[in-house]
Amino acid sequence: MSTQTLTARVRPAAATRWSRRAAGVLVFAALIELAARTGLVDRKFLPPATEIVGRAVTLAFDPVFGGHALTSLLAWAIGLGLATLIAVPLGLLLGSVPIVDAATRSVVEFLRPIPSVALIPLVALVIGTGLQLRVTLVVYASLWPILYNTMYGLRGVDPLAKESLRSYGFGAAAVLLRVSLPSSAPFITTGVRLAAGVALILTVSTEIVAGRGEGIGVFIFFAGIAVPARMIDILAGVFWVGLFGVLVNALLVAAERRAFRWHHVRLGEHS
Repeated sequence: MSTQTLTARVRPAAATRWSRRAAGVLVFAALIELAARTGLVDRKFLPPATEIVGRAVTLAFDPVFGGHALTSLLAWAIGLGLATLIAVPLGLLLGSVPIVDAATRSVVEFLRPIPSVALIPLVALVIGTGLQLRVTLVVYASLWPILYNTMYGLRGVDPLAKESLRSYGFGAAAVLLRVSLPSSAPFITTGVRLAAGVALILTVSTEIVAGRGEGIGVFIFFAGIAVPARMIDILAGVFWVGLFGVLVNALLVAAERRAFRWHHVRLGEHS
């Protein structure tokens, strides 16, 4: 099957997928609006969707909220970047050297299930609260999706391609850089995309739990402890977090499909 044929099939499918998602969002918003307007749910706890979106738009032009948002985005970007710089080389090492993988597997399997939020008291005592706290926890949580996807990608590299390169006298490093890394790159980018969502969750969660400094999570925290609680501010803050997550995921998916079109073509041929 040709690349043009597959591309022609993918475009209508993508349009249909996005239209369905948009319809789902509109239905969900309509249900919130209906529940609030009819009194099914007290408006103190669930304002109408139109008011939530209106407040979110207002916050977009609020310099105070803008400062909170920039602080969160900075922690998110630094943490995700550091996690990528650590996890990719580590994944290449563990995926390429079985002895190292076997020696460290127990430690990795012990650390991976530990919730990052549970480490907040320990990390706060060691390095303090602030940007460094958020970045550290984001790095820890984001490390695992990238690490495991890198290792998984290496396992799927064609052995014949590696043996062919070795037969021409290339060493292990050359095989890794010329064959293994390019072949596993689509899986690595998928890991980064998954980690981006995890990083966003951890950034906001850490800010809410810490309850100090700046950040969207801090904004939500103080809106929640206000008397009376500013529910519309809480939901408007959540709206911006969700919207940012959707936009980041969409951009990464688009970049992944454009950069590794050959990978998706191959998957289409095998489907």
